[in-house]
Amino acid sequence: MTSSLNNQNSTLRNLILIWLLWALIVLAFQGIASARFQPNRPDYALEWTKNETARTSNRDKDFLNEPFMNHQVAWDSEFYVGIAVGGYDDPRITTGELHDGTKLPLSYAFFPLYPATMAVVAAPLGLLGLNPIAAASLAGVLVGLLGTLVGLISLYDLTRDELGNEGGLRAVFYMLIFPSAFFFAQVYTEGLFVGLAFGCLALIRRKQFWAAAFFAGLATLTKALGLALVFPLVIGWVSTVDWKVVRGQSSGSQKSWLEALNIKALLSLVLPLTAYLAWNYFLGEKAFRIEHEYFGRGLFNWAGFGRGLEVMFNSFRDGSISEMTTYYAIEAFGAVLAVVACLFTARRYPGLALFSILVLVLSITSSAPQSIIRYVLAIPAIYILLARLGRNAIFDRSWTVFSLLMMGMLASLYTFNMWVA
Repeated sequence: MTSSLNNQNSTLRNLILIWLLWALIVLAFQGIASARFQPNRPDYALEWTKNETARTSNRDKDFLNEPFMNHQVAWDSEFYVGIAVGGYDDPRITTGELHDGTKLPLSYAFFPLYPATMAVVAAPLGLLGLNPIAAASLAGVLVGLLGTLVGLISLYDLTRDELGNEGGLRAVFYMLIFPSAFFFAQVYTEGLFVGLAFGCLALIRRKQFWAAAFFAGLATLTKALGLALVFPLVIGWVSTVDWKVVRGQSSGSQKSWLEALNIKALLSLVLPLTAYLAWNYFLGEKAFRIEHEYFGRGLFNWAGFGRGLEVMFNSFRDGSISEMTTYYAIEAFGAVLAVVACLFTARRYPGLALFSILVLVLSITSSAPQSIIRYVLAIPAIYILLARLGRNAIFDRSWTVFSLLMMGMLASLYTFNMWVA
């Protein structure tokens, strides 16, 4: 017993050290890359990126121009920092014009928990002499990194029964070196969301349904995809029901019908559903309008998805714009890997695999296929599949080299405000 506890403590200590050193290396790498070279501008990865990636494209965006932690803020970071500093209606946040001529801050398209947590963490950081934007930027990185740590511990807990201690750590390592994993150390929601989502899945595995539902509720307030955690919660509840008693086939049982049905676990679903309804009541109308009318996103947006696929396939056939062809190849790689991973983990991890499938389907069908390589960070099935394959030393070394080189390239692009995902 003592030996087992010591092994667990040692593993946890190693996991935390890996996470900490990874974070320092990623942040240092971005500074080194910025000091060593400059990319050609603009970026032709997508049809619209050439207009957003000139050297002066961010000059009017106050929340992206603070020198402190500037390498960690780009694109959507503007809205998270803006909400954390001045709320959804801060006049410095970029606005968008809707179909009826109404102008709304684009911040309403983003969920509140991450920037709210940033604001809480940033408050004491101001005592260090940081201005509000600098404090919020640092807070965003810290929140993302701490969320990532929770996600790593949860992923290890989910996989160690099948893969053992070494395999669980391998899954954690593959998560940290995934090509888009640098987003965990940026002012983006990925780190916090992964921590909450993977934590929820680990708690479901332990049959701690109210704690899992609480994590699911927080994940729902971080990204819309958090609501998909309702499905693994339902699968987890179903696995605890004594169906013989419920069907009246076990007359000798001392359980009541409600005990056999585990109604307490079923009632835990109220937490993520309530979280979504609360968001929808306070922010949903403006969020849906901006997503649909400005960003062109929506649930199962098949028209937008079809147009995007057409552009992607044309880029593969033509190949004249190498940036676009390469970008779409990376996106397609992420989607294919996710599909394969879901198929090969479904039997052993049904709830986890279902969540993974929902994350993939809801992400790629909401609009034209883009940002897939970032969205799949929240698919735990990928890391489980890679960890299984990583038992083979040749795959392990080859994937490590490939993934790290890809992450270095994508992290460099992000550092220079070029389009990644």
